[in-house]
This record gives sequence, structure tokens and C-alpha cells, in this order.
Amino acid sequence: MTIKRVGILTGGGDCPGLNAAIRAVVRRLDKDGVKALGILGGWKGLMNMAAMELTLNSVSGILVKGGTIIGTSRTNPFKDKDGPEIVKRNFGNFNLDGLIAIGGEDTLGVAAKLFKEGMPIVGVPKTIDNDLWGTDITIGFDTAVTIATEAIDRLHTTAESHNRVIIVEVMGRHAGWIAVEAGLAGGADAILIPEVPFKVSDVANLILRRHNRGKNFSIIVVSEGAKIQTETGEPMEILRDTELDEFGHVQLGGIGEMLRVKLKEATGFTARVTILGYIQRGGEPTAFDRILATRLGVKGAEMVLSGKFGNMAAICDNKITSTPLSELLGKVRTVDLDLYKIAEVFFG
Repeated sequence: MTIKRVGILTGGGDCPGLNAAIRAVVRRLDKDGVKALGILGGWKGLMNMAAMELTLNSVSGILVKGGTIIGTSRTNPFKDKDGPEIVKRNFGNFNLDGLIAIGGEDTLGVAAKLFKEGMPIVGVPKTIDNDLWGTDITIGFDTAVTIATEAIDRLHTTAESHNRVIIVEVMGRHAGWIAVEAGLAGGADAILIPEVPFKVSDVANLILRRHNRGKNFSIIVVSEGAKIQTETGEPMEILRDTELDEFGHVQLGGIGEMLRVKLKEATGFTARVTILGYIQRGGEPTAFDRILATRLGVKGAEMVLSGKFGNMAAICDNKITSTPLSELLGKVRTVDLDLYKIAEVFFG
């Protein structure tokens, strides 16, 4: 099969490094004289026939920019009974010979299903949560950790000055990678993650032990998806909104505020909450993310050029490789608990 024209889309939440990946794909395809088409707004662009030509000029200078020049959305074609057929029809209408989907578990889950239905697709992994199966690290994660670490560093000084407990709520729906790595790097006194349900009483006792040895401030880093262990032993998530998105996810958040109230009651200490939110995935990518996105983008383009569809570019043991898209379905890459045990050494 001769490859003449390839589509590129970015889906799900934006993150630093997406533009670097787009640039890498376009530059690599151009080496073989292959044209690139940017699908606007993720899968929504294939539903609505929205696209722009991507040339060497249009990707010039975007390496350092955050966000994505082709836009993104959380559109799920499989929510519409005719969605998959519309996507496949418009793929043909755009005269595409292949498609590169840059995204996380939802975006690449759609890609895996469409590949099964005959579309020539490859994936490139991005998500600041770093919870995507089949790769050691994803585009955007390093930048998110760097931003969260800087925030923790700054909060340390105000916590110590005012003898306060400061709770830092970071992203991490199913996996606590950002919390663990930023917490370790920032010297957090406790790190709470989805993989390890916690009791509020244990956190309160930790703070009291610190107080008894003369430490009148504490920094608690908590993932938005961290689970509280209830009296019945069942883990409980804190929901900001029960409305589901197109991929069936509720909106998490609010655990930081809940923890603030409970810790005040249990310890008597003044506590404050900082929710980093979208700050974690905004702005310029780190040097690491620029390089990672470039390596994975080039790999994605080369898989299309060689006809190796149905795979995701990946990095394992610092080597660029590939993982079948089918292996991503229903799996989450959770925190290495050996790493969490190292973090626990510094709790309290």
C-alpha cells in the first residue's frame, strides 16, 4: 500500500508536548513526501469533517508551545450508533491512507476499536496521569510533575511561616503517579493516591507526631482520585460532579477540601488547600517532554509508513518500541508500589 496522505488528531485533555509530537510526525512524513492533515478537535473533527493541512511552515516554531494547534475534545464516536461509520466514511472523504491518534486511554481505546473495524490507525501515548498501559512514560507527565513540584516547593515556605497544614490536590484519576513523584521531589510529609486507600485518622496521627517532635507544619499531597477507607472498609471516591462524560467518567475532585475539614477537626491545626488543576497541563513542555514527544512522533509516522497499523508507539527501558492497541483496552498502569514504599519512608 502506498501512503500519500496521513491524518493526525489529538484527543482528550491537552498537555505539554502535543505540538512537539505533531511537529515530529509532519517532519518525518515530509521526508518521504507524504502529506499530513490535521483533524481538528480530536474524533469530533472526523465526525464533522473539520481539518487543516499541516505543512513544514505550519509546524515551524511549535516545538516549545503548550496545548495543541489542531485542538482536542473528549468526543467518543461510539456514543453515537452511527458514529463509527461516520468516522470511517469521512476518513475516506479526506482521502487518507492512515491515521495517527495522539491521546490517552480513551482516545486510543477508540483507535483500537476502529482498527478492529478496518481503519489503518496507529497511536501515540499522551496523558499527564502517566496511567497508560504499554509504555513506561507518556507525553506530558514530566511537565506535570515539574509544575507540581515547583508548587510544593513554594507552598513549603508559606506552610512553615504560618505553622499550617497545606494540602496540595493534584490530578490523577486512577493512578497517583503525579502525586508520588512530585511529592517525593518536593519533600511532602504524606502522599495519598488511588492505589492505597487511606484513613483520615492515620493522616491526622502523622501530623500530630510531627507536631510532637517540633514540626508545626505539614505538606500533604493528594491525588484527586485518592480513596478514603470508610468504617466498613470500603474505599470511597470524592466526586465533584456525578454527570458522566462521553467515556463514562465522573468528575472527581474535592478530596482536598474534605481532608482539610477532617484534619482540622482531628488535630485542631489550621489547614489550607491548593488545587493545582489545569495548571499542571498548561504551558511549555519540559526539555524531557519535547524529546519524548519527538521520539514517539517519529515512531508513529514510521509505523504508518511501514504499514504497521494497530500499534501504539511506546518507550520501554528508554528504547522506542511499539505495543498493540488491543492490549490497552481495559488496563491501567498504576503506581509502582515499591516506589510508594520509598515515599513512605519520608512520611511524618
